[in-house]
Amino acid sequence: MKKQYIFPILLFPCFLAAQGMWLPHTLKKVNEKEMKSLGCKLKAGDIYDPIKPSLKDAVCLFGGGCTAEIVSDQGLLLTNHHCGFDQIQKLSTLEHNYVEDGYWAKNKGEELACRGLSVTFIIRMEDITRMTLLGVTESMDERSRQAQIDKNIADIRRNTKTEKWEEIQVRPFYNGNQYFLYIVATYRDVRFAGAPPSSIGKFGGDTDNWVWPRHTGDFSVFRVYADKDNHPAPYSPDNKPYQPRHYFPVSLNGVADGDFTMVFGFPGRTDEYLSAAAVKQIGEALNPVKVSIRDRALKTLDGFMREDAAIKIAYVSKYAGIANAWKKWSGEMLGLKKYKALEKKRAYEVEFTRRIDNNPDWKLRYGNLLPRLEQLHTTIEPYTVARDVYAETFSRNAEAFSQVAGLQSWLKILDDQGEATFGGKIAEMDTRLEGFYKDYRPEVDEAVTAGMLELYAKFMPRPEWGGDFVKQAAKTHGGYAGLAKHLFSNSTIPSKDKMKALLAERPAKIAETLKADPLYTFWKTLNDLYTAQIQPKLQELQPNINLIQRNYMAAQMEVFPEKRFFPDANSTLRLTYGKVQPYEPRDAVQYQSQTDLDGVMEKYVPGDYEFDLPKKLIELWEAKDYGQYADAKGKLPVAFIGTNHTTGGNSGSPALDARGNLMGINFDRVWEGTMSDLSFEPAICRNIMVDIRYVLFIIDKLGGAKHLVEEMKIIRK
Repeated sequence: MKKQYIFPILLFPCFLAAQGMWLPHTLKKVNEKEMKSLGCKLKAGDIYDPIKPSLKDAVCLFGGGCTAEIVSDQGLLLTNHHCGFDQIQKLSTLEHNYVEDGYWAKNKGEELACRGLSVTFIIRMEDITRMTLLGVTESMDERSRQAQIDKNIADIRRNTKTEKWEEIQVRPFYNGNQYFLYIVATYRDVRFAGAPPSSIGKFGGDTDNWVWPRHTGDFSVFRVYADKDNHPAPYSPDNKPYQPRHYFPVSLNGVADGDFTMVFGFPGRTDEYLSAAAVKQIGEALNPVKVSIRDRALKTLDGFMREDAAIKIAYVSKYAGIANAWKKWSGEMLGLKKYKALEKKRAYEVEFTRRIDNNPDWKLRYGNLLPRLEQLHTTIEPYTVARDVYAETFSRNAEAFSQVAGLQSWLKILDDQGEATFGGKIAEMDTRLEGFYKDYRPEVDEAVTAGMLELYAKFMPRPEWGGDFVKQAAKTHGGYAGLAKHLFSNSTIPSKDKMKALLAERPAKIAETLKADPLYTFWKTLNDLYTAQIQPKLQELQPNINLIQRNYMAAQMEVFPEKRFFPDANSTLRLTYGKVQPYEPRDAVQYQSQTDLDGVMEKYVPGDYEFDLPKKLIELWEAKDYGQYADAKGKLPVAFIGTNHTTGGNSGSPALDARGNLMGINFDRVWEGTMSDLSFEPAICRNIMVDIRYVLFIIDKLGGAKHLVEEMKIIRK
């Protein structure tokens, strides 16, 4: 069995204290002393306790990709507006446009059920590395290794006692060098209680996304419901508001530079320990291509959305999803270059190499890791670029093509399992297509597809991988717009009526029609090229990279015993801590740590797509009618920044003070520091939080939903 490394803990200087996404059940051993030196007033057991109520009981995974927090003893939940946006959009119509107008339930009976939305709470977690790696040897290939691990995990699941409402999750850490088990409870009756209009919840739109100073009221309000025993249950009008083990008191005391802050949530993914070769590939090969493709899609969507209100409602959530990563990748490329992340990685590797060269045992075991990683990343690069070009075109931007892939899986059922099984899936497919067509506009998708195909031909690394095929098809039809028009006008798939009529036919007729459909046949040609020429090479090379990266991770922890290694984010519960702190992104530019409503009014542009404001907010500002939510200077705080190490998935996370009171909701990072997923730079990396005083002001004074504020436990000096 591979040796398991227990690496020593050494406290970093305070200026590095913000770095790290720490496992809550290891805080006492790893972080408690440092946290207290920075101002924290809590013990590790106050933050995480597997038995007694603790802060972790008020934090939940929201919808699978964000974080949320409980703020009352009746299951009231806060998260970001952009986290709840998909539900808000689904519940909206032209008659009841909750996206544009906002919504506030006057009582629990007016809270709107969100079908398919769930929240997950952590009950407890434990290290199961030894049991998971039982029987695993260094001589195993990756497939055999994973098979043994899967077998061990299955045994662990069978032998772990849980209540009937609890579930088991197992997650790898440190590239598979450690494993942890999580007992969780997932609540599936979650209801929409309120949100501000998008002119507040998305104020600044994509112009301000990832940017500081920020003036966005990025929050929404939901409520969790449970059965009569307070356990998870499907939606039922008989369910009761969830009674949490802990909920966060809400502090109106505000923040000041140097104040201790914690962000508790479910960060999605980081890659802090990659080699220089891997970081170079991301920053110089993969990100530029993805940014260019999404840039074209966004410009096309924006043109349609500005001209048609119905299209804006239908596409606003899709647009935001595409734009978020697009701008993040752009900032990441800038940050990696400006702050010399690649050079720092290479200097780190020089020191790594020096140390192993001076230790015969390390040199034998680790001497070839970095050369092998560099060789493999060079070899795999054209294939990873091709993968991203393919995915951005057919899975993420061109909608009809993404549906074609699903239809192909359905058609395969006919070939593999026969007509009866295929026919039995018609109702399921009909339901799926209903959801697709609800917010689908063929004319928009056709225009997007034209741009995607042009960039597919441009960026596909080798012509024989599909680039030449697309170029020739465009030439035949007078250009990429003509090609898209030909595909869409002759296809059944973009038309809801045609697809509905087709699904009423006998299974053989459905299959025959779809297999001859021009969108399907065009996609299938390119998909066949991808699966024959690109996918096999990725499947061959990526396991080798994973194996060496896992060994490199273990080597780093052994070779640098003085360094603290937090595990990369993987959507598991983490605590990050730091301080409220301004920053200087470039020469002669200094940003303060807080914004207020005056700054919102400075950005206000009447009728603008991103910077318009509700009339009532303007009136409240003119009257300075801020109530109890104003600061000591009489201003209304909106947002603040801190040195907490966050990433995607931390959206909606509670921003807590030194005593565990809620003082804000995390929602973004500064653009100059988005490279923190790959290389954290303390001087520049800042997380952005909406001030809880602005949240409560909007709920109370603008939304007229004071009853929601009265549910909360308010903390004042």
